[in-house]
Amino acid sequence: MTKKILLIEDEAKIVRTVRLYLEQAGFSVVWATDGVQGVAAFRQEKPALVLLDLNLPGDMDGLDVCRTLRHDGNVPLIMLTARSEETDRLIGLELGADDYITKPFSPREVVARVRAVLRRVEQPDAAPSTAEAAGVQVDLNRRSVTVAGAPVELTTGEFDLLLAFVRYPGRVFTRAQLLEQTQGTAYEGYERTIDQHIKNLRHKLEPDPHQPRYILTVYGVGYKFAET
Repeated sequence: MTKKILLIEDEAKIVRTVRLYLEQAGFSVVWATDGVQGVAAFRQEKPALVLLDLNLPGDMDGLDVCRTLRHDGNVPLIMLTARSEETDRLIGLELGADDYITKPFSPREVVARVRAVLRRVEQPDAAPSTAEAAGVQVDLNRRSVTVAGAPVELTTGEFDLLLAFVRYPGRVFTRAQLLEQTQGTAYEGYERTIDQHIKNLRHKLEPDPHQPRYILTVYGVGYKFAET
């Protein structure tokens, strides 16, 4: 079945190029040029993944769209951002975007990132389908998480990051290793994404995010998950 991608972007040249490469890669593409149209298309088309430009015209910018889409569900979402938009990019990650691609970008990179995200979400994994550590249970088949028996809703990026931790409790991961675990490739300059996902996970999992019990910082190295 052909996977449908929703591209929310107001620059016609980017739309034409990204659409062409995605369609050549076997995806179907629907697009919108502002936030209001994008939300409407999302609800009508039910895409497998959303590519969202943060700098949209009109009354609804990319961050507003991100908030709305996350309220509606956990469909994978990749942001398209300019280099000068670091603050907005971090806010977008905090709101639940799974990843970002910085402009100017290669359309081949876009296709590769889309494939990688969809592969993580949809393909069966050779590893065991469940994992548990310190009372946190992860079910890969259902893509569900419980903490002390209570369900926790996570985005695609947050889920994949937590799964890597829970499978290897006590192991210390660098940010680059976590990118490789969750994306398959450590993209240079994207390690800040890991920090924001860690922050989001702590707010969702930890009784006190400021004194984490589960996801522990190893100063000067990276992060590890509690063994007990």
